[in-house]
Amino acid sequence: MSTPKRFIAGAICPRCAAMDKLRTWEANGIRYRDCVACDFFEQLPIEEQDAPELATRVNQARDDERRNSVQPVRILDPKGGSKG
Repeated sequence: MSTPKRFIAGAICPRCAAMDKLRTWEANGIRYRDCVACDFFEQLPIEEQDAPELATRVNQARDDERRNSVQPVRILDPKGGSKG
């Protein structure tokens, strides 16, 4: 079974400068990429990710106090007058 090769959207070939012609795939712990417009080929070892994941609203636990707190909302009349 062959490894699926995927095109890299928006990537520019370092050899021929063609856009959207680079594809990438991984096999045996090595990442490969090549260009379908020229004979560019490169292999890179896959490095372990030692850096911690950046904190975002998606991967952070929500604070229960903040989630369950109730805050009153006061609606103001943009004209400044009272109706009555």
